[in-house]
Amino acid sequence: MDSSIATSFVSFLIFSLTSAFEAKSGDDVTLQCQSPRHEAITLLEWSRPDLKKDGYVFFYRNNRSYEKYQHPSFRGRVQLRDPEMKDGNVSVILKNVTINDTGTYECRVSVIGKGLKLRNTTYLKVEDSGHTAGNTWTEEGKDGGDKDEGKKDGHTGMVVGLSVTGVVLLLLLGIFSFIYNRKHKEAMMMSHQRPPERENVPLQE
Repeated sequence: MDSSIATSFVSFLIFSLTSAFEAKSGDDVTLQCQSPRHEAITLLEWSRPDLKKDGYVFFYRNNRSYEKYQHPSFRGRVQLRDPEMKDGNVSVILKNVTINDTGTYECRVSVIGKGLKLRNTTYLKVEDSGHTAGNTWTEEGKDGGDKDEGKKDGHTGMVVGLSVTGVVLLLLLGIFSFIYNRKHKEAMMMSHQRPPERENVPLQE
């Protein structure tokens, strides 16, 4: 596998893992994230890197959420999909989305005895309500569907995120490509070295 093939494969893998369902303006969108099961969650942060300096999308600590730490545009619009976070479900519902909600969302979780870790990265694209958004998903499995139904069940516009597993795979692939290319270059250098001259051994009579 040469460097060009490795680069192409990495690009394909990234594209596959970051593909997202689009949502329409006014929909309620579920941002998926999963924490380790059966471990007590002490801190949950949902953020957007481009807005983080002004606050979080959602902030949860010590069994309660803190609206004062949220970015002003998300206050009163974000809630846990499962308030009890059973089986590590730390997904959130973003209500009444607008085109300004288009962006990358990061989910970080801390459990007892472990530090804060990135658990999921998802990309959301919101189309103006005047346009038909592709791949919009509802609980009934319909493409599009009634707008009010989508808002009621809270599933419309569910996105596919770049999981931690995907990040690990990318890192492993990068390491493999680096080692392979290094060994390949060393082999090429060895092959271009001038072979030692043969000793002049007299022919036997």
